[in-house]
Amino acid sequence: MLSPFPLGRPARMAVFASGRGTNLEALLQAFPQGHPLGEVVLVLSDNPEAFALERARGRGVEALFLPWRGRRAFEGEALALLAERRVDLVLLAGFLRLLSPAFVGRWYGRLLNIHPSLLPDYPGLRVHQRVLQAGERETGSTVHFVDQGMDTGPIVLQGRVPVLPGDTPELLERRVLRLEHRLYPKAVRLVLLGLARPPEAFGPLAPSLLALPPRERALGLKALALLRAWGREDLLGEALQALAAPQPGEGGRDPWVRGAFLAAHLLACPHPALKEEAAELPEPVRGPVLGALKRVESPL
Repeated sequence: MLSPFPLGRPARMAVFASGRGTNLEALLQAFPQGHPLGEVVLVLSDNPEAFALERARGRGVEALFLPWRGRRAFEGEALALLAERRVDLVLLAGFLRLLSPAFVGRWYGRLLNIHPSLLPDYPGLRVHQRVLQAGERETGSTVHFVDQGMDTGPIVLQGRVPVLPGDTPELLERRVLRLEHRLYPKAVRLVLLGLARPPEAFGPLAPSLLALPPRERALGLKALALLRAWGREDLLGEALQALAAPQPGEGGRDPWVRGAFLAAHLLACPHPALKEEAAELPEPVRGPVLGALKRVESPL
């Protein structure tokens, strides 16, 4: 199923990792055994020396090394394990292999990755070096659904950090990594709550969503997912039109649409002014908006 969340039960998650596993550690802390939203039940690595495996075993999570004997063999073994362990969501955390279109297609909407840049800028490798060479003043990280391209899937959530005078690639990497340790668990909560979905989950609205620039699309996807969660699917078209062709006053015509966009912005960046504005929304809109924010920000 393209986007089955929320499941009505704790999700079973698998993490693919190739290295140190610091993002894995953040996910294990955020989703311990017995967490009501879900827990990590399996960690797979193509690297027998990956410290990620030890991190998982230290928390009592099954951790397996799968040797890379070619993509077809690795993916065949991985798919069998995912099916046997009844995994609902796969998270890539420093996994250094490209998955095949067949694997990605099978898991699309249930497969996430984290990339250390503000996509669509700086996909690929040597990100921090390229950011510094370009003279950027800001960078960050992106959690996205994995599609068949490289770092091209629909954005779930982004976080930003400044680039400071005197920064080196190593300093910037550490700063972005600290950001990622908060960003990835939050993005996973969004997905598990059904508040982040790929465009195709919205059926006939998908072409209009796909026509939007990636970051505007990410905002629209959150707003539409919120309206759906609130039982206001009748407003999806109006919300999309307000985003695609904004007119003065149009976005505020319906308080539910306005509330959905406020909440979508706040889920991405909890700006104090927008929090105050959300608190002033009329009932019955204010309760669902504040409730959604609380559920995503809460560790439980």
